Amino acid sequence: MSPAVSDGVDATGSGSGRGSGGGAVTEYWCEHAWLPGGVVEGVGVDVSGGVIVGIEPGRPRRGRTLRGLTLPGMANAHSHAFHRALRGRTHGDRGTFWTWRELMYRLAERLDPDSYYRLARAVYAEMVLAGYTSVGEFHYLHHGPGGRRYADPNAMSAALVAAAADAGIRICLLDTCYLAGGPDTPLDGVQLRFGDGDADGWASRVSEFRPEGDHVVVGAAAHSVRAVPAADLSAVAGWASGKPLHVHLSEQRAENDDCLRVHGVTPTALLERHGVLGERTTAVHATHLSDDDMSTLGASRTRACFCPTTERDLGDGIGPASALAAAGVRLCLGSDSHAVVDAFEEARALELNERLAAEARGRFAVGDLLAAAADHGAIGFDDVGRIEAGMQADLVTVRLDSVRTAGAAPDGALLAATGADVTDVLVAGRPVVRDGVHTRVERPATELAGEIGKLL
Repeated sequence: MSPAVSDGVDATGSGSGRGSGGGAVTEYWCEHAWLPGGVVEGVGVDVSGGVIVGIEPGRPRRGRTLRGLTLPGMANAHSHAFHRALRGRTHGDRGTFWTWRELMYRLAERLDPDSYYRLARAVYAEMVLAGYTSVGEFHYLHHGPGGRRYADPNAMSAALVAAAADAGIRICLLDTCYLAGGPDTPLDGVQLRFGDGDADGWASRVSEFRPEGDHVVVGAAAHSVRAVPAADLSAVAGWASGKPLHVHLSEQRAENDDCLRVHGVTPTALLERHGVLGERTTAVHATHLSDDDMSTLGASRTRACFCPTTERDLGDGIGPASALAAAGVRLCLGSDSHAVVDAFEEARALELNERLAAEARGRFAVGDLLAAAADHGAIGFDDVGRIEAGMQADLVTVRLDSVRTAGAAPDGALLAATGADVTDVLVAGRPVVRDGVHTRVERPATELAGEIGKLL
């Protein structure tokens, strides 16, 4: 999916393209647009070559009309695409962690590059329909059964990149180093599909993966301090220098307890010791942190990615979002296991979870929630996430007249809308969703049901 100019068709079907020195320009007129300073009524947005080349508040209506509220495209900074198949299937035995993990491992055992492509394509189409224009895929399902390598050792990575291209979404492929089942515990069973032997083996394999296309960035992940021995953490960080680097951090209290027992420090302190933290690093979950941990993350300019709908689904706890923000940690959001795929639900859950934990309202301004939801920089797309000249033309329009949004102030739509209210999505200027219909994947729901049915 290379950036391309959209067809410039307005609501009545007439063309709106016009020439300019930089090539054809497609004009949009937004009934309301969320610009960097807030929501503005009646905004002209000009797009050329996939880039926003002009913003004109108060412009008379012309070009293609986007009715409702147009926001920057959202970033799903943390995804495990294959977990989508677990939705609505892990509630047996009252939905314990063990029922969830048993089914997750069974699913991981059955996927191959072809089936993973088909499943991921439908999952990514669902994401775009819900307001996402980029995804950070935390990818650790690398090899065949028993750890046997495919003829192309990066076949599973290539399947995910192809799925994203065909679904019309940007992808940061976060190739994940996963070497152990826990402290002094080797990989076993289905986990053998995740491993590369050691950090050098992981780095050698991922270095061979060079996908083409402006829609893809290759980054790295250390799965966790549980799954990457301390001696290998610095090698992962070294390979990822200058690239996005993600790591699961303090998702559960048991992770902290094990790390303190084995290493005598918290997981945050261990990551700092081995050079993992930094401004290109994102700590995923960051749920159970000490004050010193939060200060360390803030001082290193590490981001924290909250995944509220998955964290509540797994019962992991409510992370200290406002305390992290106060410490200087930038926040972003992801849907993780895809118990819910809805950019608006994740954004408002950041605020609503904080209200429950603090027993107080007003923890974040709505602009702060949008900034977290649209932080594409966390996954390597630094020129995406704001509606301003020079940024990539990733735009999401939501209705303001649905039963959910009717009567809400335009900026209140972030707290009222759901993915069902998305009418239009542009990715690099290309219409991927139009009038609520995905333009590339004909029947995403049918594809999801079919692929999940075959796998499970």
